[in-house]
Amino acid sequence: MSCCEGSTTSGKEQQTANSRSLPYKFLFKYIIVGDTAVGKSCLLLQFTDKKFVHQHDLTIGVEFGSRTINIHSNQVKLQIWDTAGQEKFRSITRSYYRGAAGALLVYDITRRETFEHLSSWLEDCLKYSNANIVITVIGNKSDLEANRQVTREEGEEFAKKHNLLFLETSAKNSDNVDEAFIHTAKDIYSKHERGEIDLTSGAKQF
Repeated sequence: MSCCEGSTTSGKEQQTANSRSLPYKFLFKYIIVGDTAVGKSCLLLQFTDKKFVHQHDLTIGVEFGSRTINIHSNQVKLQIWDTAGQEKFRSITRSYYRGAAGALLVYDITRRETFEHLSSWLEDCLKYSNANIVITVIGNKSDLEANRQVTREEGEEFAKKHNLLFLETSAKNSDNVDEAFIHTAKDIYSKHERGEIDLTSGAKQF
Protein backbone atom coordinates (compact mmCIF):
# COMPACT_ATOMS: atom_id res chain seq x y z
CA MET A 1 0.00 0.00 0.00
CA SER A 2 1.44 3.41 -0.93
CA CYS A 3 1.31 6.50 1.29
CA CYS A 4 -1.57 7.81 -0.77
CA GLU A 5 -3.70 4.74 -0.22
CA GLY A 6 -5.76 4.15 2.90
CA SER A 7 -8.97 2.97 4.45
CA THR A 8 -11.77 4.78 6.22
CA THR A 9 -13.56 3.81 9.41
CA SER A 10 -16.35 5.41 11.40
CA GLY A 11 -19.06 4.84 14.00
CA LYS A 12 -19.70 1.25 15.08
CA GLU A 13 -16.90 -0.06 12.83
CA GLN A 14 -14.45 2.12 14.74
CA GLN A 15 -15.73 0.94 18.14
CA THR A 16 -15.46 -2.68 17.04
CA ALA A 17 -11.90 -2.17 15.82
CA ASN A 18 -10.92 -0.55 19.09
CA SER A 19 -12.30 -3.49 21.06
CA ARG A 20 -9.79 -5.78 19.33
CA SER A 21 -6.06 -5.31 18.84
CA LEU A 22 -5.42 -1.93 17.27
CA PRO A 23 -5.00 -2.11 13.46
CA TYR A 24 -2.53 0.80 13.45
CA LYS A 25 0.75 1.66 15.15
CA PHE A 26 0.29 5.39 15.61
CA LEU A 27 -2.68 7.70 16.00
CA PHE A 28 -2.27 11.31 14.87
CA LYS A 29 -4.94 13.82 15.82
CA TYR A 30 -5.59 16.54 13.23
CA ILE A 31 -7.62 19.72 13.32
CA ILE A 32 -8.86 21.69 10.32
CA VAL A 33 -9.33 25.40 10.99
CA GLY A 34 -10.24 28.49 9.00
CA ASP A 35 -13.12 30.81 8.16
CA THR A 36 -16.62 29.63 7.34
CA ALA A 37 -17.18 28.20 3.84
CA VAL A 38 -13.52 27.87 2.85
CA GLY A 39 -14.11 24.16 2.19
CA LYS A 40 -12.85 22.52 5.38
CA SER A 41 -15.64 19.91 5.51
CA CYS A 42 -15.28 19.23 1.79
CA LEU A 43 -11.55 18.58 2.21
CA LEU A 44 -12.29 16.12 5.01
CA LEU A 45 -14.99 14.33 3.00
CA GLN A 46 -12.80 14.12 -0.08
CA PHE A 47 -9.92 12.67 1.94
CA THR A 48 -11.94 10.11 3.91
CA ASP A 49 -14.71 9.15 1.46
CA LYS A 50 -13.49 10.39 -1.95
CA LYS A 51 -16.69 12.41 -2.34
CA PHE A 52 -17.54 16.03 -3.02
CA VAL A 53 -20.79 17.68 -1.96
CA HIS A 54 -21.55 20.91 -3.84
CA GLN A 55 -23.71 22.39 -1.08
CA HIS A 56 -22.41 21.30 2.30
CA ASP A 57 -24.22 22.44 5.46
CA LEU A 58 -22.19 24.75 7.68
CA THR A 59 -20.39 22.87 10.41
CA ILE A 60 -21.93 23.32 13.86
CA GLY A 61 -19.22 22.88 16.46
CA VAL A 62 -17.06 20.07 15.04
CA GLU A 63 -17.28 17.15 12.61
CA PHE A 64 -15.12 14.04 12.68
CA GLY A 65 -13.55 11.68 10.17
CA SER A 66 -10.65 9.25 10.03
CA ARG A 67 -8.43 7.37 7.62
CA THR A 68 -5.51 5.00 8.01
CA ILE A 69 -2.43 5.53 5.84
CA ASN A 70 0.97 3.88 5.52
CA ILE A 71 4.18 5.72 6.37
CA HIS A 72 7.47 3.82 6.11
CA SER A 73 5.66 0.50 6.54
CA ASN A 74 3.80 1.74 9.63
CA GLN A 75 0.02 1.97 9.78
CA VAL A 76 -0.91 5.46 10.96
CA LYS A 77 -4.47 6.45 11.73
CA LEU A 78 -5.39 10.08 11.16
CA GLN A 79 -8.16 11.20 13.51
CA ILE A 80 -9.44 14.44 11.96
CA TRP A 81 -11.56 17.10 13.64
CA ASP A 82 -13.19 19.64 11.31
CA THR A 83 -13.96 22.78 13.31
CA ALA A 84 -16.62 25.41 12.70
CA GLY A 85 -15.44 28.70 11.27
CA GLN A 86 -18.07 30.93 12.85
CA GLU A 87 -16.77 33.23 15.58
CA LYS A 88 -19.53 32.14 18.00
CA PHE A 89 -18.15 28.58 18.05
CA ARG A 90 -14.46 29.43 18.52
CA SER A 91 -14.55 29.14 22.30
CA ILE A 92 -15.96 25.62 21.89
CA THR A 93 -13.70 24.43 19.09
CA ARG A 94 -10.52 25.64 20.82
CA SER A 95 -10.79 22.68 23.20
CA TYR A 96 -10.17 20.36 20.23
CA TYR A 97 -6.72 21.86 19.62
CA ARG A 98 -5.33 20.04 22.64
CA GLY A 99 -3.31 16.99 21.73
CA ALA A 100 -3.34 17.75 18.00
CA ALA A 101 -0.24 16.62 16.11
CA GLY A 102 -1.24 18.31 12.86
CA ALA A 103 -3.36 21.22 11.67
CA LEU A 104 -4.62 22.30 8.26
CA LEU A 105 -4.98 26.08 8.18
CA VAL A 106 -7.42 26.66 5.31
CA TYR A 107 -8.36 29.73 3.29
CA ASP A 108 -10.34 30.23 0.07
CA ILE A 109 -8.23 31.58 -2.80
CA THR A 110 -11.32 33.38 -4.16
CA ARG A 111 -12.01 35.32 -0.91
CA ARG A 112 -9.17 37.55 0.25
CA GLU A 113 -10.65 38.11 3.70
CA THR A 114 -10.25 34.40 4.49
CA PHE A 115 -6.53 34.74 3.75
CA GLU A 116 -6.26 37.88 5.83
CA HIS A 117 -7.75 36.02 8.81
CA LEU A 118 -5.06 33.30 8.73
CA SER A 119 -2.93 35.08 11.33
CA SER A 120 -5.77 34.87 13.86
CA TRP A 121 -6.29 31.14 13.19
CA LEU A 122 -2.56 30.53 13.40
CA GLU A 123 -2.43 32.34 16.72
CA ASP A 124 -5.12 30.01 18.09
CA CYS A 125 -3.22 26.95 16.82
CA LEU A 126 -0.01 28.01 18.51
CA LYS A 127 -1.74 29.06 21.73
CA TYR A 128 -4.06 26.11 22.32
CA SER A 129 -2.18 23.13 20.81
CA ASN A 130 1.17 21.53 21.63
CA ALA A 131 4.47 23.19 20.79
CA ASN A 132 5.45 20.62 18.15
CA ILE A 133 2.25 20.73 16.09
CA VAL A 134 2.82 20.51 12.32
CA ILE A 135 0.78 23.14 10.47
CA THR A 136 0.08 23.17 6.75
CA VAL A 137 -1.40 26.26 5.09
CA ILE A 138 -4.03 25.25 2.51
CA GLY A 139 -5.24 27.54 -0.28
CA ASN A 140 -8.44 25.73 -1.23
CA LYS A 141 -10.66 25.99 -4.35
CA SER A 142 -7.78 26.05 -6.84
CA ASP A 143 -10.30 24.92 -9.47
CA LEU A 144 -11.78 28.45 -9.38
CA GLU A 145 -8.74 30.09 -10.93
CA ALA A 146 -10.81 32.69 -12.80
CA ASN A 147 -12.10 34.02 -9.46
CA ARG A 148 -8.74 34.03 -7.68
CA GLN A 149 -8.13 36.91 -5.24
CA VAL A 150 -5.05 35.51 -3.48
CA THR A 151 -1.98 34.58 -5.52
CA ARG A 152 -0.12 31.37 -4.92
CA GLU A 153 2.97 33.45 -4.14
CA GLU A 154 1.12 35.22 -1.30
CA GLY A 155 0.16 31.89 0.24
CA GLU A 156 3.71 30.59 -0.10
CA GLU A 157 5.12 33.77 1.44
CA PHE A 158 2.78 33.54 4.46
CA ALA A 159 3.77 29.91 5.03
CA LYS A 160 7.48 30.66 4.60
CA LYS A 161 7.29 33.59 7.01
CA HIS A 162 5.86 31.34 9.73
CA ASN A 163 7.90 28.24 8.80
CA LEU A 164 4.82 26.25 7.77
CA LEU A 165 4.07 23.82 4.95
CA PHE A 166 1.98 25.08 2.01
CA LEU A 167 -0.27 23.57 -0.68
CA GLU A 168 -3.09 24.71 -2.91
CA THR A 169 -5.94 22.21 -3.15
CA SER A 170 -9.27 21.59 -4.81
CA ALA A 171 -11.72 19.60 -2.71
CA LYS A 172 -13.93 19.47 -5.79
CA ASN A 173 -11.33 17.93 -8.11
CA SER A 174 -9.39 16.21 -5.29
CA ASP A 175 -6.21 18.01 -6.40
CA ASN A 176 -3.56 17.77 -3.66
CA VAL A 177 -6.12 16.71 -1.03
CA ASP A 178 -4.38 13.46 -0.16
CA GLU A 179 -1.04 15.26 -0.28
CA ALA A 180 -2.22 17.88 2.23
CA PHE A 181 -3.02 15.30 4.89
CA ILE A 182 -0.26 12.83 4.09
CA HIS A 183 2.60 15.33 3.78
CA THR A 184 1.59 16.70 7.17
CA ALA A 185 1.68 13.17 8.61
CA LYS A 186 5.09 12.54 7.08
CA ASP A 187 6.41 15.71 8.69
CA ILE A 188 5.04 14.58 12.06
CA TYR A 189 6.78 11.25 11.60
CA SER A 190 10.01 13.02 10.59
CA LYS A 191 9.87 14.99 13.84
CA HIS A 192 9.78 11.65 15.62
CA GLU A 193 12.85 10.47 13.73
CA ARG A 194 14.68 13.68 14.70
CA GLY A 195 13.73 13.15 18.33
CA GLU A 196 11.41 16.16 18.50
CA ILE A 197 8.34 13.99 19.20
CA ASP A 198 8.36 10.76 21.21
CA LEU A 199 6.51 8.11 19.23
CA THR A 200 6.82 5.20 21.63
CA SER A 201 6.28 1.61 20.57
CA GLY A 202 2.68 0.71 19.94
CA ALA A 203 -0.29 2.90 19.12
CA LYS A 204 0.01 6.39 20.49
CA GLN A 205 -2.02 9.55 19.99
CA PHE A 206 -0.62 13.02 19.32
